[in-house]
Formats: sequence, structure tokens, C-alpha cells
Amino acid sequence: VNINEWCVLLICMGLVMALEMTNSAIEGIVDLISPDYNEKAGKIKDLAAGAVLIASIISFIIGMIIFWKYFLVFFTN
Repeated sequence: VNINEWCVLLICMGLVMALEMTNSAIEGIVDLISPDYNEKAGKIKDLAAGAVLIASIISFIIGMIIFWKYFLVFFTN
């Protein structure tokens, strides 16, 4: 893996971890503000979790693009 690929991988990993921490913070704040069931609070939590999911899926795709050539070499030899 070359230096540019490492940089892209590190950015993807950092983005997913940062979004996961943001998601946890949003869920904690929503729980403090609205401890009882609230449909709007649930939607806010779902949106934050969706952001993590989207970043994870995109990061997975980027990882597959970067590592595809190495997988081909590994599995064809």
C-alpha cells in the first residue's frame, strides 16, 4: 500500500470513528433532553446512526478499491 492509499485509509478510519463518537454524543444529549419515548428524538438518533452507516459503507468501498489488486495477487497465486 503506497503513501497516498495509507492517507485515504486513515482519513476513512478517522471519519468513521469521529462520526461514531458524534453519534454517541447526540444519543446521550437526546436521552438527557427527552428521557421518555419521543418520535422526533428517535428520528434524530436514527439520522445520526445513518451518518455512521453511510460513512462505513463508503469507507468499505474505498478499502475494497485500494485492496482489490492485493486480493487478486493473493488469491491467484
